[in-house]
Formats: sequence, structure tokens, C-alpha cells
Amino acid sequence: MQRKQRSRRIHRSPVKRRSLTRLLVAAAAATSLVLSGCDNAGPPSGGSRGSIHVLGLNGGPFQDLKKLTKEHFTAETGIKVDYTLLPENQARATAAHEFASQAGQYDVAVVGSYEVPIYSKRGWLTSLNSYAKADKSFDQNDMFPNLMASLTGTDGKIYAEPFFGEGSFLMYRKDLFQKNRLTMPPNPTWDQVASLAAKVDGTDGAKGICLRGLPGWGQNLAPINTVVNTFGGAWYDMKWNAQLTSPAFKKAVRFYVDLVRKYGQPRAYRSGVLENLSTFVAGKCAMMYDGTSLASLIEADSSTVKGKVGYVPAPHDKTQKAGWLWAWSWVIQNAGKNKDAAWKFISWASSRQYYEQVGKQLGWTAVPAGSRKSLYANPEFQKASAGWHRQEYLAETNSADPRNPGVSPRPYTGIQYVDIPEFADLGNKVSQEISSAIAGRQSVDTALQKSQELAQAAAAKYRTS
Repeated sequence: MQRKQRSRRIHRSPVKRRSLTRLLVAAAAATSLVLSGCDNAGPPSGGSRGSIHVLGLNGGPFQDLKKLTKEHFTAETGIKVDYTLLPENQARATAAHEFASQAGQYDVAVVGSYEVPIYSKRGWLTSLNSYAKADKSFDQNDMFPNLMASLTGTDGKIYAEPFFGEGSFLMYRKDLFQKNRLTMPPNPTWDQVASLAAKVDGTDGAKGICLRGLPGWGQNLAPINTVVNTFGGAWYDMKWNAQLTSPAFKKAVRFYVDLVRKYGQPRAYRSGVLENLSTFVAGKCAMMYDGTSLASLIEADSSTVKGKVGYVPAPHDKTQKAGWLWAWSWVIQNAGKNKDAAWKFISWASSRQYYEQVGKQLGWTAVPAGSRKSLYANPEFQKASAGWHRQEYLAETNSADPRNPGVSPRPYTGIQYVDIPEFADLGNKVSQEISSAIAGRQSVDTALQKSQELAQAAAAKYRTS
């Protein structure tokens, strides 16, 4: 899913719910929202020395970026920017083709945390170390270290700079908890969350907790994988043998499925991030575990729960921290012909200066947050963020480590994904099986036995190489 826009009205009618969908495309992060619409969708012919072509997503933060480019970036550098802004799935496919072919059509592209290690291992990306080091105003050290871990190659070089990012946390209705004389622990375990969900369920018509059940590796698998990690599970052992039927993996998925079936929203198997957010802001859920980028929408003026929500870290079990981590980040391909101009664009689009321009012209809740530590020390942003910035900051600085998010060793990097090309297809298939278990169509054991076979086949080449 992928970040914050200016507060707009959130309504509950079918027609106006579409406005919510348009608003939500800005709340992105490693949760794979499907974005809609297309802008300048045709492939570019290649930039000149005075222009660059940028591939991005057709969501709020990118539309804001396009809106401010001429006034700020082009006016200062003389470099014209031609944007191609596409729905997420189309942008992913376009970027994959572009980088695999090294066509050189796009000077800058945005990709997710999942793609960066894969692309860098294949030699498709330009290292940004020398650019960042030479650009004294960029301040690389201001970026969240955990976020940069997923954007750094095995060679120790940086291959992407974040445009915006997100972690995950637990959101809960303070008023409903007070009505039931319940107290949310400052750092809850999943067992505590399950107990609280049972006690608060049904209060004022609200379900105990909203959790994603909709299939998709960026939908239900994002939260499920954080539960798997903290319960001690992993997708593969160090020899790339699938572990989806291991006791820890089974326990985690059973827990998640049981929790959402007992105390979750109706038809949870159809509920993704958009549906859950709509349910939560309508006052129909007492808790929700999801991305930090949703907070600005929960605290929007038209939200029925504005000012009634508390925020605590992602629930954990065997580990002390369990939140996910995602970023949409800028990269330059090795075949790029305008690398210096491309870096100038990246250094502006991911800079403190750009955040201030957005904050002053479009509002501080429109700033593409989640990547720079300094933003969270800005008094204007703190005031606009209504207090959620503290937990968002903690989610970014104290999330699970993408290189070691659990208690067992693993041969891959990633919290809510496995950094192999096969995972996008594998994850979608496994998420379908788990969604079917949430719907009650099959048992968790059956879902994971099918998934085990899929995972074992997907990693065959890694066991034999």
C-alpha cells in the first residue's frame, strides 16, 4: 500500500466511498494497493540533456510531486521532467520490463522495497553512493536506517532513495476501551490483543478487530507474515526448504485466522486495506492492525473516529518487535543516459526541502512521510499529525529488521515478503489459500499443506544451485 494526502471528506455512501478510494491511493507501503488511472501512459522516447523521464505511480504523492516540479525543480535546475504515472500493477510490470531490457527509456523510476534487492543483484541499478556522498545538502544520515537496509545491496551499496515509507502499528478506539474499562498495553503481545478483542467485541456495534483477509501478497500476507515472524516461523530454512507446515508457521496462521473469524469484520476474506479503513473510520471496529500511513486518514476532519484513536507498536510474541517496513523509492538504471540529471531530481524529490515545499503549499499531512527522521522533529508536522507521528516514528525506527525479522535464521531478506522474484506469484497463490481458510472453505492445515507444496516448488532452483 502506498501515503498521506490532504484531509478530504470521508463518507459512508457508495458514491462518496469512491472518493475515499481516490484518497487512499496515497497511503501506500508495502501493502500493494491497486491504484487507478493513468497519466502520460505512453513510453517515452528517451530524455535529452535538458529533460528527464520519470516513471511513478498514479497516486496522491506523485500527483503532488508533478504539481510542484515546474515551480521548484525545473525553475532551479532548468531540467524539464516528463512523468509517466501508472496504476501500481502496470507500473511494476513496466519497471520490470524496463530494467530487464535496460532500454534506457526512463531516467528515474520508483520501485518498491521488494524489487530493489532483486534488481540490484541482477546488476540493473546504478549505485547512488557516490552521488549521495558528493551531495552535501542531501543528508543521507537523515534517512531511517531500517528503511535503508532494504534499499542497500549485499555489496553494501545504496541502490535506491526513499520517496516515502511506512511501518505498521495497532490502532484502537480509546472511547470503547474506556467504556469497557480496558487498558491497552504500551507494547502489546498478540495474546493480549486477542483477549482485548474478545472483551471489546460488540461494543456500540463495533467488531473487536479489523484484519486484512483479501488475497494478495501485499494484502493479507503483509500482516500475516509479521505474525509468522514474531511467532518464530519463516518461509524457508537456510537450505531453502519450505517451512509453511512447521509448527511455528501453523500456529501463527491459525492464530490470525481464528482471530479474524471470531472477532473480525464481516466477510473478512473480502476485506483489504481499503475496506478495513472504511469500516474503521465508520466506527465499526474497535482495533485495526495495519500501515502507519492510514493515520492521517483516520484523523481526517470527516472521520467519525477522529480524536478517539490510540496508537501502539505492532503486536509481538517471541520477538520484541514485529512491525513491517515498506518504501516506494527512486532508482536509476545502469543504462540511463542522464544519470547526473536523474540524481538531481532524486535529491530534490527525497529532500527535506521538498517536504517543506509540500507542507507549506499543500498542507503538512500531504507530506510523503516515513523516510526522514528530521520530519518528525518538525513542530508544524507534529501539530498537523495530531499525535500519531510519535508512534509512526517508533514504527520506522524500531520495526523488525528486514535482514532478520524473526528468531530463526533464513536465507532471504524481507519482513512481509521474501526477496526472490518468484515470491510475487507464490505469495498471491498462498494468500488465496489462507483467504479461503478465513472464509471457512477449508482448514488452515489444508491451506498450508497446499502452500507448502507451492513454496517448495518455487524455491527449487535455489536448493540445486
